[in-house]
Amino acid sequence: MIKRLTGLFVLFGLITVNAQQPGEDEMGSWFMYFGMNKVSERLSVHTEAQFRFYETTNNFNQMLLRTGLNYHISENAIATGGYAFIDTDNTFFEFDGEINSKEHRVFEQFILKNKVWEFLFEHRYRLEQRFLDFGRTTETQHRARYRIQMTLPLTNTFFLNFYDELFINLQDDLFGQNRLYGAVGVNITENSSVQLGYLRNQFANAVYDRLQFAVFYNPDLRGLFNKKKP
Repeated sequence: MIKRLTGLFVLFGLITVNAQQPGEDEMGSWFMYFGMNKVSERLSVHTEAQFRFYETTNNFNQMLLRTGLNYHISENAIATGGYAFIDTDNTFFEFDGEINSKEHRVFEQFILKNKVWEFLFEHRYRLEQRFLDFGRTTETQHRARYRIQMTLPLTNTFFLNFYDELFINLQDDLFGQNRLYGAVGVNITENSSVQLGYLRNQFANAVYDRLQFAVFYNPDLRGLFNKKKP
């Protein structure tokens, strides 16, 4: 009986290991920059760059470049339309002749902000039209995303940031992924900050752990566009 139970446990362990996706047990990393560049009272330009790795400092996974035009409806409501380019290595292992997938993405989003006691909440609703090129085949996909974010100021300099974001496919399987994030942030200047955090990225058949380092810089560029008086 003991031998049979031992065999069952060993078999279960092998099945569990084999069920893992390649790289799932590695701590990967994302290095990110975000900018909101104000150009008028109502308009700002979103700029963004992300570099993602399967492992902490190597093994390239993805590069994402995104931009968009923000319309500030009010202090607590922003509508955005934009474009992103994504270059993705879809495999954890490196081998000769592998082809990265390329994606051209159009997106529309709406952000609402509110405050409850000392907690700052942000609700982001986003629709994406994704045009994917896998090298030998192409595909068009549509996706909806919802993110709830909470920021808690600790002092004028330090803060905590948390969010949960759900991805919903608008074709095939409904569930796309879920991202759960927590970070410590530091306000460097009035319009710049950095965050160091941890992301748990869950897919239908895999869960990935990622360290994140993000830089935020939101300059006011209205002076560059105002005509100088003679």
